[in-house]
Parts: sequence; structure tokens; C-alpha cells
Amino acid sequence: MAAPQRLGLLYEGKAKQIYATTDDDLVWMHFKDDATAFNGVKKASIRDKGEVNAAISAHLLRRVEDAGIPTHLVEVVGPRDQLCHRLEIIPVEVVVRNIAAGSICRRLGLEEGTALSRPLIEFFYKSDELNDPLINDDHALMFGWAEAWELAYLRHAALRVNATLCEFWDGLDVTLVDFKLEFGRALGKGQTGRILLADEITPDGSRLWEKNTLRKLDKDVFRRDLGDLGDTYRDLFARIFGEAFHADSEA
Repeated sequence: MAAPQRLGLLYEGKAKQIYATTDDDLVWMHFKDDATAFNGVKKASIRDKGEVNAAISAHLLRRVEDAGIPTHLVEVVGPRDQLCHRLEIIPVEVVVRNIAAGSICRRLGLEEGTALSRPLIEFFYKSDELNDPLINDDHALMFGWAEAWELAYLRHAALRVNATLCEFWDGLDVTLVDFKLEFGRALGKGQTGRILLADEITPDGSRLWEKNTLRKLDKDVFRRDLGDLGDTYRDLFARIFGEAFHADSEA
């Protein structure tokens, strides 16, 4: 059977483009070199970022699959490109926090680096216009963004993913501070209604600190002008795959 071919652009986000394919059950995800922060206020193009993130995301999604959490990833079809199950995205972003950093410090007056006694799960309404506001279960249920059983599954899956990723990063002398996840309802034949982990798992959506030095290995390098984001991501690639990054494609 012929491999699905890329068709027209369906959606373009900050870091990726989503295309239709000749298979109605699949979409084509392309990782860009764009970096943004503060809801798009700060922007730049970072050489190799898309290719590095595509490789890292595919590697981590496969580990999550092995841990029993189904994902949207079907096949890697290029250095920046992946075939994925077509989904209806649940507009509830899930953030898992192991250490206090970012918005929770501002909201609750916590010092960055404060260890949390257990993983903390927070829900945010997925809306660029509203800057992804913090919500609770009642908001999601009242406004029809998710059903009760879906929210329960999101919590279960997020904790499983957290345990899997913490173990992975710990083996590389990296602390997983926090990360965000997206989920969607599968729309393809034989998949309808099934919830799959969507989007990506990359240093764009995670906070990663080197254990001994607390050096930032994530997009905070770009947000806070802490160095060269491209070099940081290429170093992270080498740490994960045990070899230096070499670009295989053009943007």
C-alpha cells in the first residue's frame, strides 16, 4: 500500500504545521525552526530547532507508548516530519509540575526551585487569545471542553507520562521540573473516541535542569536570554542519542 502523501495546510501553530494527507485518518506534522515566548511577543528562527525537536519528540513518544499510554504518532517520515492520527484536540492543556517554576511561582509566591511533595497537575484552557488561563474540572465540565471520565484519564495518563519521563531524564542527569501535554479524541476508522496523547514532548514544552549545575536545558534559555537556544538543543540531542547532531534537512 502506498504511503500517504502530504496535501494542503490545515493549521499552522507557533512551532509546527499540520497538513492533510491522502489518508483521511492521518495528518502530516512538520516541525519548524521558529521559537516564540510570552504568547508570541518574542520571536526568532533557531537553526536546527525543528529537526532536533522532531527527533526528541518521536523518541519520547515511543517511550510513553511503551509505558502503556497511546499517542498520536504513527510514523516518522522525515527529519522534521511525522505522520499522526487525526484528532479532535481536547482544549485542556495538562501541566505536570515536580518542582516550582514559571507561572506557579508568580501565582502562589513560591521560590523557583521549591520541590513539591508530589507531582502537581494543573489544567489550562487552550486559548492563545486568553493566554491559556488556569481552570479546574468544573470549568471544563460546565463549558463542555471535556467529560468527567476524560479528565480522569488525562490525570492518570499525565502521571504515567511523568513517571516515565522522570526516570528517563534522571538517567541523563537531568531533572524534569515540569512539562505540558495535550490530548485528543481519535477520529480515524476503528479509533473513534479513543483518547491519544497528542502534539509533542520537547524542551519547548518542558523545563529541564542539569542536576549538578541547575543549567537550563529548555526554552527558558530563549525566554530569559540565558544563551544560545540552538546550541542548548543540539547539546540535549547529543545527551539523548549519544552522538552529535548533524542536520539532515532544510526548513
